[in-house]
Amino acid sequence: MSESLIIIPTYNESQNVILMIEKIFSLYSHFHVLIVDDSSPDGTGQCVKGLQKKYESNLFLLQREKKVGLGAAYIAGFYWGLQKKYNFFFQMDCDFSHDPKDLIRLHKVLAQDESDMVIGSRYITGVNVVNWPMSRVLLSYFASKYVRFFTRMKISDSTAGFNGYKRDILENIDFQKIKFIGYGFQIEMKYRTWKMDYKIKEIPIIFRDREKGESKISNKIIWEGVFGVFRLVIRNLLFSKEFQRKK
Repeated sequence: MSESLIIIPTYNESQNVILMIEKIFSLYSHFHVLIVDDSSPDGTGQCVKGLQKKYESNLFLLQREKKVGLGAAYIAGFYWGLQKKYNFFFQMDCDFSHDPKDLIRLHKVLAQDESDMVIGSRYITGVNVVNWPMSRVLLSYFASKYVRFFTRMKISDSTAGFNGYKRDILENIDFQKIKFIGYGFQIEMKYRTWKMDYKIKEIPIIFRDREKGESKISNKIIWEGVFGVFRLVIRNLLFSKEFQRKK
């Protein structure tokens, strides 16, 4: 049984999913990978099933009936992993915008007890984004600045999607209380972790725009998540116990 689970949500990622899985296992065979696929019409799930014959002990597939949001996919993956007794949980994209090689660095932070949560940060050492349109870079960068200002979290990349958690964090979050199911999910997970006084560490990564397939993130989705920060902060003021550790 591996101590580490990598959760990768997919929707129409048949061009990337095999390459991503093969790359991860070529780097560190002790990781387990869970693909959470939203019944992709392009056959992403079938691609994963084909590889399970090769990696039957460390590649898993969770298929959902329809596309219901990024956050919901991760929550389904967290529930699955908590039942399997993993100690470390990692979340990443399937499109190679997150370099699988950086998983080793994220894992090291948690395994050596440097932090309870680790963030692969695009902005901790400047702006490390490659091949994104300048409009998207500016929107993402200033969205994180905005979130930091209103929440007071000392996090440079609050919208980052390349993260690692110790099991204890996920056991103390009531996922039924999570309000964001899209892009804002990344913000809410960091905010709840921070409010529970867990240690959070950012390490620099280089984020590259996808080369294959189509992005699922639009500017509208980003703004919905950012403006939802007001609701998140107000909810903490009104229902502070909800943001405290359960044990």
